[in-house]
Amino acid sequence: MAQVHEADGQTEPSEEERRDFRSYVRGIGLALLLTLVPFALVRWAWIPRFPLLIAIGVFALVQMIVHFRFFLHIGFRQKREDLQLILFSTLLLIILVGGTIWIMGSLALRMAMPPQP
Repeated sequence: MAQVHEADGQTEPSEEERRDFRSYVRGIGLALLLTLVPFALVRWAWIPRFPLLIAIGVFALVQMIVHFRFFLHIGFRQKREDLQLILFSTLLLIILVGGTIWIMGSLALRMAMPPQP
């Protein structure tokens, strides 16, 4: 809870609020880093295509963990509600990715596009 100074009417953040703010700042810094590095790898093509795809996937998984830890405040000691949240998020991701691949594959077949090597 924030403390109010009577002289100037301003509030001073509590230690818990400061800790949460630092957590969000670290999280946004890591999220930006984990986004910019794959963009740089693609832009300057420092590694071949297949290892690049693996690296992008690894960065995406690490970014998911960062989001869970710093923004959703889900730690490694899971409670039942946290596990349900993670499972629901995983289900949504599977539906989104699977549906996107299905639709794009169907679109490619309908447009009679030649397969890419």
